[in-house]
Amino acid sequence: MQSLKALQSRVKKSSDLKFPSGLVPGESASGYKPKYTVPAIHHVPTNTYMMDSVPIAQFLESTYPDPPVPLTSELGREIEAKARAVAGTVFRTSVMPREMGILSPRAQEYFRRTREASLGHRLEDLLDPDKEEQSWNAAGDGMRAVGELMRTHKANGPFVLGARPSYTDFFIAGSLQSARVVDEGVFQRNIKYPGYREIYEACLPYMEKKD
Repeated sequence: MQSLKALQSRVKKSSDLKFPSGLVPGESASGYKPKYTVPAIHHVPTNTYMMDSVPIAQFLESTYPDPPVPLTSELGREIEAKARAVAGTVFRTSVMPREMGILSPRAQEYFRRTREASLGHRLEDLLDPDKEEQSWNAAGDGMRAVGELMRTHKANGPFVLGARPSYTDFFIAGSLQSARVVDEGVFQRNIKYPGYREIYEACLPYMEKKD
């Protein structure tokens, strides 16, 4: 924890990036080419600007190697892939349309225009109560299965690999925190499945700095 505090002390300030603001256009690690990506960092000591979770994690791990954080594992890759496939559907249905409620007017205009162009219909159409419930019901078995994978090493600690956190833990906790910022109810629906709450709560000390 002392090493964590030392790293947090180097983070001078965090700033919100509001749609459609961002850094220069870039390419994500997956090969997808968005105009902007978040998260994004400016590493002041080296004047390095960087976008996308994977390269940021790799940069931070190489720059601050103590304590080491495993960035990949066979179990972690399986969890991340299955979580995206399963939870991605309910996040699209339940989180995306509710994001409008936390955005500034300028960001709302951009968000609505771009998302509705992709969807082919209004964001509000995703919030049809029956369709939303069907989406959650369809994802239930998959969410439980992913949660059980998260608990593979529960005898050794609260994290995916046991006693120490890995990139996968922060992927899970970050996704859950994003949902919580948008809507507490959606967050609560996620953490009712075994495994999700444990990972989230174990990662809370790493989310203390919120300025």
